[in-house]
Amino acid sequence: MKPAGAGHRLLDLGGAARLERFGDRIVDRPSPGALASRADPDRWLAADLRFERERGWKGPGVGDGPWPIEMDGLNLELRATEAGQVGLFPEHAAMLPWLRDRVTARGPGPAPDVLHLFAYTGLATLALAAAGAAVTHVDASRPTVTWARANATRSGLAERPIRWIVDDAAAFVQREIRRGRHYAGVVLDPPTYGHGPGSGDWRIEEDLPALLGALARLLEPDGFVLLTAHTQGFEADRLAAGVRAAFGRTASGVEAGDLALETDDGRRLDLGAFARSAGGS
Repeated sequence: MKPAGAGHRLLDLGGAARLERFGDRIVDRPSPGALASRADPDRWLAADLRFERERGWKGPGVGDGPWPIEMDGLNLELRATEAGQVGLFPEHAAMLPWLRDRVTARGPGPAPDVLHLFAYTGLATLALAAAGAAVTHVDASRPTVTWARANATRSGLAERPIRWIVDDAAAFVQREIRRGRHYAGVVLDPPTYGHGPGSGDWRIEEDLPALLGALARLLEPDGFVLLTAHTQGFEADRLAAGVRAAFGRTASGVEAGDLALETDDGRRLDLGAFARSAGGS
């Protein structure tokens, strides 16, 4: 197993693209919100991987296969996927300290059960497990869940209490309600659109309120909630309103803000929003 490379840096942005270092690879990929002028156009010439919407991945690193990265004490494997992703949303790393605090704040006793929906390749799942939680990791893509399990092994967390579930998020939540399950925390990062195995399409505009309402039936009264989204129109205030309405939290009990990355010289790339509530912890 290769040692994990260095973490993530946003190197430059502009021209509806972003230039990032993931471990030892420099990646150039589209980013519609990056509309400013590029600070260092020549730097983009050093990209190992470049994604073009009509042509896919190009560059000298295309044939090199997966590569390692270290993020917040976790060792992950990244890959250039057909969708132009690499297996990591680095803006989510800012949420990890808060999640760890929610687990450790519960003090000694049995590991708190946390439900992670739309869990992708496992960054939050592994941070929660490392902090002492028993995590139920749910994603509709079997290859993605397999990828997340491999990341658990890379991070030395394969023996932690993680349930790996390939399922539609809404359908799984309804089954958990019928089983009488309860969770100390719920974490979800719903996509704009999606399609689960054996289910109808997911549309965040239509389906998120019902899912939050169902999750409220699973969450313990003092449980914590983290909702993130990358969909235009689902800014921080809207996410916060959804959390307050579904989980009965007061305005002061819900914190909300932007998901963003910054370059070393302070230029900002907005990539979504979050709303979170610590509950009684």
